[in-house]
Amino acid sequence: MRFSELLRQLSSADPCCARWLAADPELGGAGALHRAGQGQLSFLEPGNRMVRHLDRCQAAALLLPRNPALQQQVQRRNIAWAALADPRLGFAEALELLCPEPIAQPGIDPAAHIHPSARLGGGVSIAAGASIGAGCRLAEGVVVHPGVVLYDDVTVGADSVLHANAVIHRRSQLGRCCVIGSNTVLGSEGFGFIPTAGGWRKMPQTGCVVLEDGVEVGCNSAIDRPAVGETRIGAGTKIDNLVQIAHGVEVGRGCAFAAQVGVAGGAVIGNGVILAGQVGVNNRTRVGDGVIASSKTGIQTDVEPGQMVSGFPVMPHKAWLRSMAALTGLPRLNRAVRRLERRLEQDTVR
Repeated sequence: MRFSELLRQLSSADPCCARWLAADPELGGAGALHRAGQGQLSFLEPGNRMVRHLDRCQAAALLLPRNPALQQQVQRRNIAWAALADPRLGFAEALELLCPEPIAQPGIDPAAHIHPSARLGGGVSIAAGASIGAGCRLAEGVVVHPGVVLYDDVTVGADSVLHANAVIHRRSQLGRCCVIGSNTVLGSEGFGFIPTAGGWRKMPQTGCVVLEDGVEVGCNSAIDRPAVGETRIGAGTKIDNLVQIAHGVEVGRGCAFAAQVGVAGGAVIGNGVILAGQVGVNNRTRVGDGVIASSKTGIQTDVEPGQMVSGFPVMPHKAWLRSMAALTGLPRLNRAVRRLERRLEQDTVR
C-alpha cells in the first residue's frame, strides 16, 4: 500500500494535515522507530525518548506529531512523513491496514462438541476441540477457538472472541465484542472458606461473572464468581495477562489493569482506573474514579477519586517520590547520628 493511500484511509488523519512526500513509498509492514527498515512505517510521539534513534532511522515513512523542527529533521533524511494530532492512534489504525488479523470463517468443526440445547447465532465460528455446554447462548459472529470450554448456561455476546483453551464457567455472561485470552478462566469458584473447629468449611459459590461490552482479558488470568450475586467488569475495561480478580469485585467502565494485578474479594473499582503491574487491592476496598496506581502499590485503604498513588502503605504519588528520595539519604543520616551520639558520650564523660 502506498503511503498516500494509507493516509487517506486513516480516520485520525485530517485531510489537510501537514505531510511531505519526496517519494510515495510502498509500505509492506511496520516497525519500531529504531528497527523499522525499508518499506516499513513507524511513528514518534511528542516527548518520546525514541527521538534519539531518528538520525539512524531506516523507515520508509513516519507518522509525526505537529512539531515543525522534528518534521524538518525527518525531511532532511529524505523520509516521507505526515503530522497527526495523535501519531500513536494513527499508527494503531495503520497496523490494522498493513497487518490485518486473519478473519475466522463461519462454520462449526465436526470435532467440536455442542450440546443439543445450545443456541448459536448466525455466522459463528467454532473450532475443533471446543465444548459448548447445555443451555449456552452464542450470539452472531462469535468466534470460539480450539479447546475452549463453555460450561452450562453461558451467554456470549455478538462478535466476541474466545481464544484457545479459555474456560468459561456456568452462568457467566459476556457482552458484545469481548476478547478472552488463551488459558484464561472466567467464573471459577471464589476462594470462600469458613474456619471451623474441624477445619475449613467450603462456602458454596453460587453467583456468576458478568463482563459488559468490549471487555478484553489477557492470557492466564482468572475472574472468580462469588458466593451470591455477581463479579462484574464494566464496559470497555482492558485486563492484561496474569491478573486475578476475586469473587464479588465490581470494576467500573474503561479501566486498565496491567500484568499481575490482584484484586481481593468485594473490592469496588471506579470508572477509568489504571492499575499498573503488580498492584494489589485489599478486600472490600473502594478505589475512586480516575485513580492511577503505580507499579507494586499496595492499596489497603479506600482511595478518593482522581488521585495518583504509590507505595505500601499507599500514599499520594508525590509524597512517595519524596519518601524514596529521603530513603536514599538514610545511610548518610545514620552516620551523622552515630557521630553525634559519640560526641554526646564524650561530652558526658568529661
